[in-house]
Amino acid sequence: MLPLPAIRLLVPANIRHNSGGNVYNAALAQGLEQLGVGVTIQPVDGQWPVGSKEERRRLAGLLGSGTAGGGPAGVPASTITIVDGLVASGAPEAMEAAAAGGQAPWVLLHMPLDEHPDLEARALRAAAGVICTSGSAAAEITRRHGLAGVRAALPGTGRARVAGGSEPPRLLAVAALLPNKDQLTLLGALARLQDLEWTAALVGSATADPEYARQIAAAVDRHGLGGRVQLPGELTGQALEQQWHAADLSLLVSKVEAFGMAVTESVARGVPVIVRAGTGAVEALGLGAETAPGPPEGAPTLPGAVVELGDAGDVDAGDVASGEEEPEPLAALLRSWLTDPALRAEWRRRALAGRERLPGWDATARRVLGYVAPEASQGGHSSQPPADGE
Repeated sequence: MLPLPAIRLLVPANIRHNSGGNVYNAALAQGLEQLGVGVTIQPVDGQWPVGSKEERRRLAGLLGSGTAGGGPAGVPASTITIVDGLVASGAPEAMEAAAAGGQAPWVLLHMPLDEHPDLEARALRAAAGVICTSGSAAAEITRRHGLAGVRAALPGTGRARVAGGSEPPRLLAVAALLPNKDQLTLLGALARLQDLEWTAALVGSATADPEYARQIAAAVDRHGLGGRVQLPGELTGQALEQQWHAADLSLLVSKVEAFGMAVTESVARGVPVIVRAGTGAVEALGLGAETAPGPPEGAPTLPGAVVELGDAGDVDAGDVASGEEEPEPLAALLRSWLTDPALRAEWRRRALAGRERLPGWDATARRVLGYVAPEASQGGHSSQPPADGE
């Protein structure tokens, strides 16, 4: 086995809220360090994706420095550079210059860059390899650009205590207040359930998109939910843990989601999840699925449910103007869960079982290391057991 290389991880400096990409990057670095790999996280200034001409020029300089050349065949470079896809995908010139100089970096892609597919295609073709953080993203990149050998390294999940829940039931949505996360549709669904007992918290940054955050606050007032729905902003540490511990059900109804780590964070605490159909959050929910014996063909039983949410067609004009999609399917599913104790108990049982199936961040780190330095990596993957507390 060859000595472990050092890894330099270039990340966007302009994403300051607690995004899934930031969480993944930090946990990956920690996991690699625990394997004995020296890791340097280097924030890259710029308005990524794409950035200005000067910002892309500076990126090219970063890619051309600090990374040893390829070395003899079969021997990894002394330092391997991995670039977050948010930085790399909009800067193909910088990626191509690095490749031409024998220093092609790897790309760690959290989500495809829908706004600039041509730039993304050029940048990824110049990379030493592409690692996506979900299978759905890897499949989309392969389909979209015809790239061969796109890898996937799914997020891990840290240890967590089992949630205690609340009475009345507590609903939790952990995501920055952003249009893609679609909290407006969630509020529209909750507005239809005011005859039932429940409380909810929408935990996430209100500064990532201040205008959308104002729409969220206005919708809470418009629907008369001020006494039921909390908007505590972005929380970390013990404050976030308290929210998780009080939760009975979590929701991630993003319009687009490469994976959705809030899903596995929820299952790790024994909290079932509702996710939107057609997104990578379904893949995340599947990590905690049980495989049912017998027909239909061993279909998995999910620790939660998948809901179809279409375009806003029959919503009030005021809701359409605010960007809210048709919330009725979500409202109907929530009503079933709130009014059926047996259903709530079954979802909870599946979530408690699912938390024992979730891989740890050690598995993610080993997989990434196996991709970028196969000769130096150790074989095998492991799962991190859940915390005590059941």
